[in-house]
Amino acid sequence: MTKAKKIMDKITAYSSVVIFIAMVLMVTYQVISRYFFKSPSSVTEVLTRYCFVWLIIISATYMFGQREHINISVIKDKLPKTAKRVVSIIIECVTIIFAGLVMVYGGFVITRMNLVQLDSILHIPTGVIYSIIPICGVIIIFYSIYNIGLELKKNKE
Repeated sequence: MTKAKKIMDKITAYSSVVIFIAMVLMVTYQVISRYFFKSPSSVTEVLTRYCFVWLIIISATYMFGQREHINISVIKDKLPKTAKRVVSIIIECVTIIFAGLVMVYGGFVITRMNLVQLDSILHIPTGVIYSIIPICGVIIIFYSIYNIGLELKKNKE
């Protein structure tokens, strides 16, 4: 399970870096084409916008896997060790339910609905853009299951 997590970490981290580099290059091209050639590219503008959305979702998934996401732990920190572990497991279960229902199921539904609608500039189905939502939902579920395993392992020790 740890090996699979390391692979997921690398995939999400490298994907974020590649998308960020692509965005920088596209925005640079956009600026050059707009100000020097007086001919802005609508393709790079739309691609940059979609890449930005993907970057946010993939980076948030990566941060979730690293347990570096925003959380309010004031109450949880004041609990005894056992109660803290129980609360952590409950939080992970709630996360699994959210990611499963909203991101995976809801994302799959919206992706499927938008596969028939084409983007006006890129001429690709907009469902391709939405497909990142269920993909990242599955990764978040994996991370939550991994985190539950870590909590249970701590409990045994």
